[in-house]
Amino acid sequence: MFDFSGANVSPFGPMDLTTVNFANLPLHTATMTQLKPPSLLLSLIPLLFLVTLLSINVAFYGDGSLGGANQMALLLSAGVAATLSISNGRKWDALFDGVVNSISSALPALIILLMIGALAGTWLLSGVVPAMIYYGLDILSPKIFLFATVIVCSIVSMATGSSWNTVATVGVALMGIGRVLGFSDGMIAGAIISGAYFGDKMSPLSDTTNLAPAMAGTDLVTHIRHMTWTTVPSITITALLFLVIGFVTGSAADVQGVDELQAAIASKFNIGLWLFLVPVAVILLIVKKVPAVPALLVGAILGGLFAIFFQPQAIEALAGEGKTYVQAAYMVVIDAMTTDIAIDSGHAVVNELLTSGGMNGMMGTVWLIICAMTFGGVMEASGMLERIADTILHLAKSTGSLIASTAGTCVVFNITASDQYLAIVVPGRMFAKEYEKRGLAPENLSRALEDSGTVTSALVPWNTCGAYHSGILGVATGTYLPFAFFNLLSPLMTALFGYMGWKITKKKD
Repeated sequence: MFDFSGANVSPFGPMDLTTVNFANLPLHTATMTQLKPPSLLLSLIPLLFLVTLLSINVAFYGDGSLGGANQMALLLSAGVAATLSISNGRKWDALFDGVVNSISSALPALIILLMIGALAGTWLLSGVVPAMIYYGLDILSPKIFLFATVIVCSIVSMATGSSWNTVATVGVALMGIGRVLGFSDGMIAGAIISGAYFGDKMSPLSDTTNLAPAMAGTDLVTHIRHMTWTTVPSITITALLFLVIGFVTGSAADVQGVDELQAAIASKFNIGLWLFLVPVAVILLIVKKVPAVPALLVGAILGGLFAIFFQPQAIEALAGEGKTYVQAAYMVVIDAMTTDIAIDSGHAVVNELLTSGGMNGMMGTVWLIICAMTFGGVMEASGMLERIADTILHLAKSTGSLIASTAGTCVVFNITASDQYLAIVVPGRMFAKEYEKRGLAPENLSRALEDSGTVTSALVPWNTCGAYHSGILGVATGTYLPFAFFNLLSPLMTALFGYMGWKITKKKD
């Protein structure tokens, strides 16, 4: 037995620390003690470079900047950050390890995205998504048109997981109907955007809903459950405001366009309430705390089975001639899970709804996330993110001010970086350690990221989301901004909950 009771005793005899030659220590130990932290100016250069490239991409590519230009901007910015960091004393191996660790942390989200692509494809083929849209359109009524618009867009966006698809399909139809009813463009577009982003924010099929918990370090189910506390009050206030506006300004008119949409859907699918058994089964799995990947896989398989039994006409139309039904069913279901499928209903708006990219449709998002995590990994390993975060956190003394700072940073990135993904990824990497240090559960961070990063992207004219929605609806961003109540309320609600200490979860040991 060795006696360690002495003040300067080791198993190998007395040690005089004053005689130790630190120059002979292993290289990585000596290097770590000599590294100087990056200055604030040095840390901001890669971000400024990124913002400049993203602005150029938006100007040159418009909505197409997500097709590769923004990914390249992230990689080039990561190169700038790495170059500056190496010149400041960092080693390439350490930076690359940071990139690997950063991408590894996002792998669960990437796998979930692929499962979501498979599920979206089979839910379309089985008639689940068309049924949600079909019954959602029944809610429309002239006097409560704006209120109903919020509800319909919420349902469609929850079903598809995409605010963009909702706006481009049902949103376009509702714009036409609303104009006939005499509502202003700003009111209609504001109701559409509000509902679309509620569904996008809360749907497990949404890429941002998967990205936010991946950045914060929590799981999808916990994230969605924690978001309900701030999201439900925001959408409730929004719906009530539109209900009041509708009763004050609404008028009775014919909404025959809705009948045409429903007829086009019914012509291609057997619509019935039994189709809702599939999403109910997935919800029950989530309630039972089944992990997201197996729950989504079960949902995708159930969708494929329902398609085989209830939608034979859709399968035969997609498979073409010369195949047995067994062969056709197998091939079409696999294609729905993995690649593009599109069903022609004869109605242009409905055709936009009846398309899915399967797993392949998620590859653009997967690619973007990998590039974003590469940039975030270099920024984190170089100490630049920590330096920027320290500057911001110097003013954030309380939990409320920390959450408000997170929300404000997300808004700033939506304005400067022009992309909602970056408005989630970069602040998520910046603040994650501080939330952990203060004993706050990661779902507090993920909620703040989505309450601000996801929804405010549609309010910035030069952001990819703002430019897209404005172009699709034919309404200027500044025109619908005052009526996008949900998007305006969400960041304020998350800050309010932070300052009041409502539903703030502490980290478990």
